[in-house]
Amino acid sequence: MSILLESISKNYDQQVVVNNVTLEIKNGEFFVLLGSSGCGKTTILNIIAGLVTPEKGRVLLHGRDVTNIPTAKRRVGFVFQNYALFQYMSVAENIEFGLAVQKMPKACRHSKCDELLELVGLVGLGGRKPNQLSGGQQQRVALARALAVEPDVLLLDEPLGALDAKIRSELRSVLRNIQKKSGVTTVLVTHDQEEAFDLGDRIGVMNFGRLVEVGTPQELYETPKTEYVASFLGSANLLLGQIQGKQVYLGKQFFSIPSTALDLGSIDRAQILFRPEDVDLGAKGKELSSFALGKGKIIEKEFKGTHEHLRLILSGLQGVRSISPKVPFGNPGVIVDVNRPPEQSAILLLGIGSEVEVGVRRLHVLSHPGMNFLLVTDGSLRSQSAIILGGYLARMAHARLTLLNLGAAQSHSEDLLMDTKKQIGSGMASLQMKTSTQSFGSAIKNEVEHDEYDLLIYGWRPSAGFSQLQQAFSIGEHHVLLAAQPLSSINNALICMTISEPGKDTVLFAGRLLRHLGAEATLLTAVPEEIISDWQNNRIEQFLHDGHQSLARFGIQAKTVTGTGGLLNAVQSVMKDTHYDLIVLGVPLPNHHGQVDFNGVIGSVLSGVQDSSFLIVRSHVFQNLQKKMRRES
Repeated sequence: MSILLESISKNYDQQVVVNNVTLEIKNGEFFVLLGSSGCGKTTILNIIAGLVTPEKGRVLLHGRDVTNIPTAKRRVGFVFQNYALFQYMSVAENIEFGLAVQKMPKACRHSKCDELLELVGLVGLGGRKPNQLSGGQQQRVALARALAVEPDVLLLDEPLGALDAKIRSELRSVLRNIQKKSGVTTVLVTHDQEEAFDLGDRIGVMNFGRLVEVGTPQELYETPKTEYVASFLGSANLLLGQIQGKQVYLGKQFFSIPSTALDLGSIDRAQILFRPEDVDLGAKGKELSSFALGKGKIIEKEFKGTHEHLRLILSGLQGVRSISPKVPFGNPGVIVDVNRPPEQSAILLLGIGSEVEVGVRRLHVLSHPGMNFLLVTDGSLRSQSAIILGGYLARMAHARLTLLNLGAAQSHSEDLLMDTKKQIGSGMASLQMKTSTQSFGSAIKNEVEHDEYDLLIYGWRPSAGFSQLQQAFSIGEHHVLLAAQPLSSINNALICMTISEPGKDTVLFAGRLLRHLGAEATLLTAVPEEIISDWQNNRIEQFLHDGHQSLARFGIQAKTVTGTGGLLNAVQSVMKDTHYDLIVLGVPLPNHHGQVDFNGVIGSVLSGVQDSSFLIVRSHVFQNLQKKMRRES
């Protein structure tokens, strides 16, 4: 490998800028780091160059650990967005500057300069000053200067960002050609998706300091793993379908998917991606050869030059929810974007109001189903913990977030919601806000009846008791996060695992959430103090081993601990040495009325542990028992 980053992290003023990034870049590869402003991509480039030192992790260049080696000894070339040319020097003198520092003989420097001027297409301009060149020509000089010292690695920080669109397009071709001819391993940082697709052998998509996905341009566009990448790279139609066995259902239609396409754990829904150009349209009543979605009606039409863009609404897809494009409030249908080339538009003329048969030529199931969070706030000081911690989790997990504000007067609700949005910040897959004057339980019940949520988040203190928590578990199918502290990061998590089927669900959902955070984890189980049989001891060891392996499949390296006595004693014992920001527990099984009693073991932990937030996981056993008891009552 030409470049290897191992678990790199960097903070500025307690703000995580680069979060546990591991990356391998091959010899001679043109690698692109793509992301929006502030995602940490330039910081990674500076860490490779030695301009910034990481708090954690190692940097290896061609197998050599250079983490603590100065920039001058790393053999890297760096090209900045603003060129950084010496204005008092000629073009040739700029190019030869690094060679002069290395004390290369003048004749050799001139010969090398001539080669590079030809390579970058500036033959005959060596005597000019930078201010006598166009922006594109100056950027070529900067590139030639970086290549002059024959670096092992070439680093490009938004090198084309200051140029106009036409020049950028031309220089992309030049840059790609130069890189191939020189064979130097190159890392480019950009926010321009078109630039990344044109130049990159592989692309790494970043968001909030994390490397979300890495792949070839085609892989990331056609078969992304996450909702964030699917929606970040081009237009995306994303529908939420249902899983039954090995089939994914979109309404009454279904198709088979390989088991490897789904995330770990028992998940009953899947995100289905298809691009606008993959949509197949036919005249009303005509049978399509593609996967049939149903009947649609055109609601928007635009001419885009190279293609025609249509937006249509599908009806009759029961049990299917549109994630993207977003459906307007009150509309029961599913919105689909369509791009058609001119030849297709000419064959089937469509206008606003036209009815068509809608099919899809190619479908893709995201392997990391996106999560949906409901954050409840009432404007109190306690709610600040939920806002800060919930916003952090939503950003890191790229989850859709709904903010439900309770009890605010209508005249103040908009200002309060906007202030809350500023606190939460950006970076979520989706953020929407709602207000309700109903009670805690009624407002949540009303919300979960209209949408499915993975996680309910609200502020909590032990003194508040368990009334709201019992209400939260009496409805829906969500897990619950009790935010006890206004944490902007989670560094350590303690997962309390029972030796049972519900314990497996606790570990699996904890893994789905923690995989995004880069947190360290400890897997804890409590055993009775009395002597246990060899069979029981082997069963405990096997459960811990399986839990450890399950977390490892999520990329989480956890240590395992066996505590003695009650669960509270075991938790307090391990917390003597390590503070855990988050404690993960399984919800107690419901009583014969289908209600949850938190006054037992789990309640003792909630009341007995201070300064930690709690994730309480609803198991499938719990869910099935609760449904059965409700039917019987």
